[in-house]
Amino acid sequence: MNGAGEVPMSYLEVRNLSKRFGDFVALGDISLDIVEGEFVCFLGPSGCGKTTLLRAIAGLDPQTSGTIHQKGRDVSALPPAQRDFGIVFQSYALFPNLTVADNVGYGLVSRRDKKAAIAARVTELLGLVGLLDSGAKYPAQLSGGQQQRVALARALATAPGLLLLDEPLSALDARVRVRLRHEIKALQRRLGVTTIMVTHDQEEALTMADRIVVMNHGAIEQVGTPQEIYRRPATAFVADFVGSMNFLSGKLAAPDTVEIAGRAFRCAAQDGLAPGSAVRLCIRPEDVRVRDLPADVANRVAVEVTELDFVGAFCRATLKLREADDVALTADFSSNLIRDLGVELGRKLDIALPPDRLRVFAA
Repeated sequence: MNGAGEVPMSYLEVRNLSKRFGDFVALGDISLDIVEGEFVCFLGPSGCGKTTLLRAIAGLDPQTSGTIHQKGRDVSALPPAQRDFGIVFQSYALFPNLTVADNVGYGLVSRRDKKAAIAARVTELLGLVGLLDSGAKYPAQLSGGQQQRVALARALATAPGLLLLDEPLSALDARVRVRLRHEIKALQRRLGVTTIMVTHDQEEALTMADRIVVMNHGAIEQVGTPQEIYRRPATAFVADFVGSMNFLSGKLAAPDTVEIAGRAFRCAAQDGLAPGSAVRLCIRPEDVRVRDLPADVANRVAVEVTELDFVGAFCRATLKLREADDVALTADFSSNLIRDLGVELGRKLDIALPPDRLRVFAA
């Protein structure tokens, strides 16, 4: 990154990228800038275009139109071998007949580096990924997590300027995934390599990325830091896809007021929505307040607990508005709150929906 006050230069520039398969538009007019040293996640559901975009950047599946510049160099029409990247696939794609050391050094051998330099680089990388004693083993002798480390070391062997990760953790079990995502992020920070990772796992994206690119139907819905994506979703799709969200249907009674079942809820002033518009009022379950409510607290409503699900660190409660039988929302309550307030099925409570935590989208 550049010094304070300076605008960081783009390392990767994607402009007006589109990809068509016959009449099907897989990517539509995508433009994106990635700064050198960033860890960026392409996040979205299956079929949203995230892998297609990654493969276009790599030259593995060239775009129909648009341009890609890497560090000022136009790579739009270059074959993969002439682009500066390393890639790790979900399937690892290791050579089963080569040892771990030979897998890691494969790109260096192809580049005709000297044997001593290859051996030194392979030893360095196996140490970085915690497999220093596994160089003589074959992939079949390793666990899935270890094989993925080997694939990562091989991708980094040629010191590429860009590291591409195509759902690298999705084939692993939950415990290994959590451990490896922290290891990959720590390694990326240490090396400072610009990294793009494709994932459909929101938790992976939130914990690993410097910025997240949320995609849907071949288009970018929002680009932002994990905090921005989670706290200030730009669209209803982002609000629904990233984390849990309550959606309450109503209408905009005034620029800063939404009416639901005859009840007015204050919110931030809305630009671009006319009074009377059908809207969806959104709030995350953890933002529902229930403790120590002042008498004049905004958006105070009476509710009844109709469901209570234990999910480990907290309980998720389904709350029905007592003024409207057909309006309900969920709230996340800590175990301490459950105990202190005696929350149980049928319990009647007052809650508050903080105006600064409410989001409003057109219905």
